[in-house]
Parts: sequence; C-alpha cells; structure tokens
Amino acid sequence: MLTDITLGQYYPGNSCIHRLDPRTKILSVLFYMVMVFMADSPLSYGLLIALIFLGTLLAKLPAGLLLRSLKPLWVIILLTMGIHFVTDPGKVLWSWKFITLTEEGIILGIKMSLRLVLLLLISSLMTFTTSPIVLTDGIESLLRPFKKIGVPAHELAMMMTIALRFIPTLLEETDRIMKAQMSRGADFSSGNIMKRARNMLPILIPLFISAFRRADELALAMEARCYRGGEGRTRMNELVYKKGDGAAALVMLGLFALLAFLKWGPLAA
Repeated sequence: MLTDITLGQYYPGNSCIHRLDPRTKILSVLFYMVMVFMADSPLSYGLLIALIFLGTLLAKLPAGLLLRSLKPLWVIILLTMGIHFVTDPGKVLWSWKFITLTEEGIILGIKMSLRLVLLLLISSLMTFTTSPIVLTDGIESLLRPFKKIGVPAHELAMMMTIALRFIPTLLEETDRIMKAQMSRGADFSSGNIMKRARNMLPILIPLFISAFRRADELALAMEARCYRGGEGRTRMNELVYKKGDGAAALVMLGLFALLAFLKWGPLAA
C-alpha cells in the first residue's frame, strides 16, 4: 500500500508537458480544480476525463502510473460515495430498516467521488512532470507579487516543496521500519482495525526519530551551502513563457468556456 502512494514523486522525461513552464502547470491545475466543481453533467465530466487522458499521453507516462495514485485512497472514495448514497434525501429506490437508497444520493455520490478522483489525478500529473526545484521556482514566482505586503514568497515555496519532496522519503522510511518489525515477528496484516492500529504504534517512535534526523541533516546541508533564504538569490535558468505555455492556456480557457456554456448556456438542463 505504501509503495502505491505517488504524491510528490517525479518521473523524469522530456515531453511537451515536462517542458511547460511550472507557473503554467500550477495555474492550469488550479483552473482545472475550479472546472471540476463547475461540472454537473456527464458531458462535462467526460471532457475533464479526456483532458487528463490527453495530458497523460502527451507526458508519455507509463500506463497505470497515474491510476496507481488512486489505490491508497480507494477506501475514502468508496466511503464518500456510500455516505451520499444513504444520507441524501430524494426519490427512494430501495429501503431496508434504517438504510434508504435514493436516486439523488446515487447521482451526488458518483459526482463527489469522481471529483475526488479527478483532483487527485491532476495533482499527480503535475508532480510527475515537474521536478521539486522547478516547482519551487514556479511557486515563488507566482507568490512574488505578494512580497509587497510582507509575504515571504521564497521561504513559503521552499517549505511547500520540501514537504512535498519528503512524502515519498518518509513513506520509504516507514516501509523499511515495517519490514524490520515484521522480521522480528510483528504482524500488520491480520486482525481487526483496532488491532492493526495498535500494531502500528511501535513504528511511530522510530519514524519520528528518523524524520527529525533527516530534517537536521537537510538543515546542515543547506547551511553548508551558505543558504540564507531567498533575498538576493539568482537562478541559473530563468523562467520564460513559451509557445507551448500559450497553447496550454488556450486549451484551458477553451475548456472553461465550453463547461460554462454547458452549465449556464441555452442547452443547460
């Protein structure tokens, strides 16, 4: 299960998606998230799914890599769907004791679950095609206008990127500790939920110690390289918008206009 968590991982490549400016990708993801909550028809969701599929093909990612990011959260996705199935009021389709299945609940449950899936897929697509260093530059550049009101743009970008980068590192460390515990007789796969939770407790202390040790090593490495924050720092490669970024922006704006037409236009239900 831990090896299936892909958030924060970067898949090296030289595709047109990899070469996009990080600011374009960040803004496109934010724009996509807005469109996910705008969508309310099968055609709208179909267009959003098609965009994910197109982005995966253009990024030349291995088949199934993006879908693997869904495996750790399938329980949450199904739980979200199930809660809406039995709690939302509407036309009753089936009832048994205190459980009532409604038509509106099924529709809303599918919509909410699909939204979670799309949000996770678009976020994974961005992290797969953007290295942590480039992502830091993009976030800092987008936050730079807020420096006038005292927002530490570089420091915030660095914190966000380090946190994102440490996710796979901590997962690998957790997996290593679990294997060490299993070699000593620990059982993490049998028993009920409470028993499994108790069996996970011995992992927490060594995991916290390892996390603090890695954080200390990172701080020492940054200090040894004379890192003193973002003030006065320059970049080897400056961020520049190119034709591909313009094409990506046109695609996102066109899709937004189409979804708005489907939602509020004369063809809206």
